[in-house]
Amino acid sequence: MMHAYLEFERPIAELEGKIVELRKLAEEDPTMDIEDDVARLQGKAQQLINDTYGRLTPWQKALVARHPARPHFSDYVSGLIDEFTPLAGDRLFGEDRAVVAGLGRFRGQAVAVVGHEKGNDTKSRIKHNFGMAMPEGYRKAVRLFDLADRFQLPVISFADTQGAYPGVGAEERGQAEAIARATQASLALGVPFVAVIIGEGMSGGALGIAVANRVYMLEHSIYAVISPEGCASILWRSSEKAQDAAAAMRITAADLLDLKVIDGIVPEPLGGAHRAPEQTIQAVGDTIARALGDMAGLSPAELRRQRREKYLAMGRNLVA
Repeated sequence: MMHAYLEFERPIAELEGKIVELRKLAEEDPTMDIEDDVARLQGKAQQLINDTYGRLTPWQKALVARHPARPHFSDYVSGLIDEFTPLAGDRLFGEDRAVVAGLGRFRGQAVAVVGHEKGNDTKSRIKHNFGMAMPEGYRKAVRLFDLADRFQLPVISFADTQGAYPGVGAEERGQAEAIARATQASLALGVPFVAVIIGEGMSGGALGIAVANRVYMLEHSIYAVISPEGCASILWRSSEKAQDAAAAMRITAADLLDLKVIDGIVPEPLGGAHRAPEQTIQAVGDTIARALGDMAGLSPAELRRQRREKYLAMGRNLVA
């Protein structure tokens, strides 16, 4: 199977390309014996993937987090949520397709689900505005949080956005206020809330649906107050310094676990989630199931207290 390769994966692409070429030749000439050559090349490619992904830089992790073939929100819903029923509109202005929210069943348990959808081809990316939400997307999330609280449904969120949409219209309709209200509603929830950063978790655009009791990151996802390019443009007046910014910002899952910003890391298959999407989705599902199991039976007051203490402690840890 051919993949879309990232720049640093070029040596891997060359080896796997040779394997594909050999197999095509064997199809044209069935007398060819290619098994030994293929096995040798596969071994080399596997070792190269091991070496490459064992020492990714923060910038390379950012590139993996943005990989177009990485599983998106819709893939997680298809793989983990039964009877998913999406809810549309914020009852104030309109529908925002960058944020998808709805009700369904996670391994038999009724839950509320919300997340960013980037789309997987040109048409769907435009439809979902590349996962960059408008104010109405966050107000739709607040609607879902209110429903979850009313009917005592655990909340699961999947964050994957380069940030909330920065357009004039979004600002005119109260982008900052909408994100703040979503954050406030998250903190007020009296039900278990689990968030997973599945790709990019950038700025308030991600935080608006990720202020949870338990926050997890996929191994090669990133989470920060701003994108590396945005940080570089502010600090160095040049987006070309994005690699330096990525290293300085500590955006990787390992860094954020060390800083106690997140609660755990979901390992990805070797070579990234895009190489084995189904395996990744099931690993995320197992992590969510454990987290919900740990919080089962806790009172609304205790869940709110834990969430409040989690974020207060985070500020103290970072200052210290």
